[in-house]
Amino acid sequence: MNKHYDALALFSGGLDSVLACKTIQDQGLSVLGLHFISPFFGKPHLLERWSRVYGVEIVPVDVSEKYVEMLRDPANGYGKQVNPCIDCKILMLSHARTLLPQYGAKFLISGEVVGQRPMSQRRDTLNQIRNTAEVKDVLLRPLCALKLEPTPVEESGLVDRERLLDIGGRGRKRQLELARGKYGFKEIPTPGGGCLLTETESAGRFFQVLKHHPAPGLSDFRLSNQGRQLWAGDHWLAVGRNKDDNDRLRELAAPADYLFDVVGFPGPVGLGRPMPGRAWSPEAVSDAAAFVASYSPKAVASGRPVRVAAMRGPNRREIVVAPCRETPLGWAEPDTEGLKEWKVERAGLRNPLS
Repeated sequence: MNKHYDALALFSGGLDSVLACKTIQDQGLSVLGLHFISPFFGKPHLLERWSRVYGVEIVPVDVSEKYVEMLRDPANGYGKQVNPCIDCKILMLSHARTLLPQYGAKFLISGEVVGQRPMSQRRDTLNQIRNTAEVKDVLLRPLCALKLEPTPVEESGLVDRERLLDIGGRGRKRQLELARGKYGFKEIPTPGGGCLLTETESAGRFFQVLKHHPAPGLSDFRLSNQGRQLWAGDHWLAVGRNKDDNDRLRELAAPADYLFDVVGFPGPVGLGRPMPGRAWSPEAVSDAAAFVASYSPKAVASGRPVRVAAMRGPNRREIVVAPCRETPLGWAEPDTEGLKEWKVERAGLRNPLS
């Protein structure tokens, strides 16, 4: 049987999530941290260390499938990059609520601080998230509770409101004082949990998938995290940077994908993924093969055309190409050019009368 806890906490590994847990533990209540995992966030390899350093039990919670479905068209749109922060928090809280019976827990806690983030932590947005996730009766935000109206959790007497906090705004002085002074942490966690959707470089990888694929799935976003990412229009190519990348690309290959492997020379594996309904021409396959071969130093140094195996499902054929980076298709690393216009267009499709 599962151990029972008083509260389940959204635990990103960031400082606020740690302090929210400690604030409730200080009242003699037991807390279990829920560390959510998807292709865009999550550090399950750190859970044991975090638990030891911060004194909080933590379990991983994989929401990848649900998250990808939401990411395709978040009801509240995207932030600066392709981060659906409002819908992300709604999803996590909704899912966390379903886990309360499993752990015998009575309420949820989150490390949000009113006014800290412009998109997802305004007072009105915090209320929207709480209401849409249907957690109004069980959610407590310990760090900023005294700046918000009392919750049912406090009114019931389960949690002493007077021992909660009134942190607000974007500064982090109070949090750092608590971490270093009251709790004596030797390791101060970073402010956030490290979501790739908010980072410009990685956001470019995901944006291209969202832009070109009509309904991207979990496997598409896993692929977008692997190896060198190249795009030429709607042609998508991933090239391994090391053995681990090569092995992972082979694992990720779907029946409709092309796997490229230079014959007779050490080098990377390439994976080409056609978009649904957009077949690659023979010229495009040869172009990708030449580009993949250009990452094999010995193949390039040979000074002659080389053979590249192009495999698609059970079918295999060899193509003779000259290794080349400057190919007719013009492969380039993904970026976020056109992202703003794309988001405006998507919002218009979602709300045609607005």
